[in-house]
Amino acid sequence: MVKKFVFGQPVYTGAVVEDISEEKSQTLSFGKVESAFPFKWNLSLEKNDIIYGLGESVRGMNKRGFKYVSWCSDVPNQHDNTPSMYGAHNFLLVFAKDIFGIFFDTPSRITFDIGWTDYDQLTVTTEDTGLEVYILTPEKNAVTSAEKLSDVTGQFRKLIGQSYIPPFWAFGYQQSRWGYRNEKDVREVVKKYRDLNLPLDSVCLDIDYMEEYEDFTVDKKKFPDFAKLNSDMAKEGIHLVPIIDAGVKVKEGYSVYEEGMKNKFFVTKADGKEFAAGVWPGRSHFTDFFNDDARAWFGEKYRVLTDQGVEGFWNDMNEPAMFYSDESLAETFNKIKSYEGKNLDIDNFFDFTSLAGSTFNREDDYARFFHKLPHNPDKGSGSEEKICHNKIHNIYGAWMTRAAGEGLKKISPEKRMLIYSRASCIGAHRYGGIWQGDNASTWAHLLLEIKMMPGLNMCGFLYNGADIGGFGDSSTRDLVMRWLALGVFTPLMRNHAAWNTREQECYSFKNPEDFKSILDLRYALLPYIYSEFVKCAVDSKMFMRPLTFDFADDSRVLCIEDQLLVGEGIMIAPVYTQNARGRMVYLPEDMTMVRWENSKATCTPVKKGDLYIEVPEESVVFFVRKGKAVPLAMAENGRKMPLSTKDISTENLILVGDGKSYSLYEDDGYTRKIDLASGMRNIEK
Repeated sequence: MVKKFVFGQPVYTGAVVEDISEEKSQTLSFGKVESAFPFKWNLSLEKNDIIYGLGESVRGMNKRGFKYVSWCSDVPNQHDNTPSMYGAHNFLLVFAKDIFGIFFDTPSRITFDIGWTDYDQLTVTTEDTGLEVYILTPEKNAVTSAEKLSDVTGQFRKLIGQSYIPPFWAFGYQQSRWGYRNEKDVREVVKKYRDLNLPLDSVCLDIDYMEEYEDFTVDKKKFPDFAKLNSDMAKEGIHLVPIIDAGVKVKEGYSVYEEGMKNKFFVTKADGKEFAAGVWPGRSHFTDFFNDDARAWFGEKYRVLTDQGVEGFWNDMNEPAMFYSDESLAETFNKIKSYEGKNLDIDNFFDFTSLAGSTFNREDDYARFFHKLPHNPDKGSGSEEKICHNKIHNIYGAWMTRAAGEGLKKISPEKRMLIYSRASCIGAHRYGGIWQGDNASTWAHLLLEIKMMPGLNMCGFLYNGADIGGFGDSSTRDLVMRWLALGVFTPLMRNHAAWNTREQECYSFKNPEDFKSILDLRYALLPYIYSEFVKCAVDSKMFMRPLTFDFADDSRVLCIEDQLLVGEGIMIAPVYTQNARGRMVYLPEDMTMVRWENSKATCTPVKKGDLYIEVPEESVVFFVRKGKAVPLAMAENGRKMPLSTKDISTENLILVGDGKSYSLYEDDGYTRKIDLASGMRNIEK
């Protein structure tokens, strides 16, 4: 059951698709509203209550014990005490005596004090705008705790609309690096993968491919015939996936800039002049994605690259990230100048040293520019009223994803395109996926991805994954291998690194055959991963979830945050510590252990309870649940393991596990219309 409560004057976010009648009372079903505007809500917690949710956020699956702030932020050095990430996902699932979900639909800053000030209290406060609050309680047919958790999450997913489904090839392995500078570099990457028979479906292009970092351009000196390169790559089963940034370079003669200026598509300051801030190309303007015409114009610009054979994109820097504004840069230079000739002592030296970076993503810059007031385009044109960016900051990146999703649907009405983004808010999950931003090459960030995946699934972001090996810092061979072993099961499987780090492509280390075996498992599992993903998207289920969603009545699983259920039949227990030779695993039921080594699977029945498993770096171990079967596309009868998704055959799938059959969904991998009934077939042992 879903109830809707309204406080203040909400701004349309685009998050909710179902039409829910507003409750006349402002008394929520749970907790206490201490203030209607600014909004403040408080809920008393018992000692063992668990709070799930918040999508992309640090720490554990259980969010108790910390204060989180939804404020989309460019945070390349996140750690346990980072309150804000790239996304703002304001959904909580309360696992207490009374299980319920609560969604705070607001585009402005919102703070979740979940037992940080007082461990027994959950306090939610908002700023700037009104909001709509949705309370979701289990239906009567949900009896067990596990059923109630799944029911509430399913209701929420239906409330916010079906999750984005990418083309089949987007589930293949993607290789990326900030630093593939030209066509030669791209061809070399692909050649090295193919020469070693390492599976690969995509090469992602960072800002290097652009002409002077200008969106929707290709540097012809670096890529003299981009269309031919895409065509050649397609013959190899490779898709190029270029980046698109939020900032449009201020430059006379640059068509995107000139069109945006002519049509007044960029955000403006209070005086009506276009706001300028520095990003990769220097001074840039930012498209007002809440202007329907501007959003359609920006979405249409992707055609520049699709006409040259591109079928996938990643949107970046769309929090929006800003190195400086004209105003903050002038203020900083003046401040630095004021220190000239002074005796810098302990009272002012550290202020001086911080000035060079003080212009980066300043919050007062977010208060300097304005947008058209967002409105629902399905209900007619909106007003010309303006609203300050800092009041709707959290949905900016989401509406850039919306611009891309809508534009690509017009460009390619029948065929799905790949799109994933850095910044996000609930609602963007219908238009594209996300990756978890600029993580680091640390074991802690490998574990963080494991803990983050269920929260993102709750909030509708099924197509997601973190940069394998870590984006920042230089990775190690064992970290890349362990991360790949997790990435085998994440919908987005991308290896990405910064230009000034060690190369971490799978061919960059000794014994690349070890990497091949892990990648072969990914491609063997793709029929299952794609089938389960589509089912979960259409049926509003979680593709990756905590053990509690199936075994909540088993007290042992309540605190397990390093094991995940993947689809209906798989449980994973990744290794996430350096030099570990294995790990302890808890099995809540009898299962089949599948050990993958040298591109072969060995199955062993294992009993419920605690189990230590040996997991060498070059192997992957996963578990098939009792009574379930998982299909593998194996290299049997003289066939070779596929080098790309186009080579995968589902004609002779092998089932592992003690189940007798599996219901496989498959389609052509491209068609936008999904029909589960017609795409299902039963695979039997």
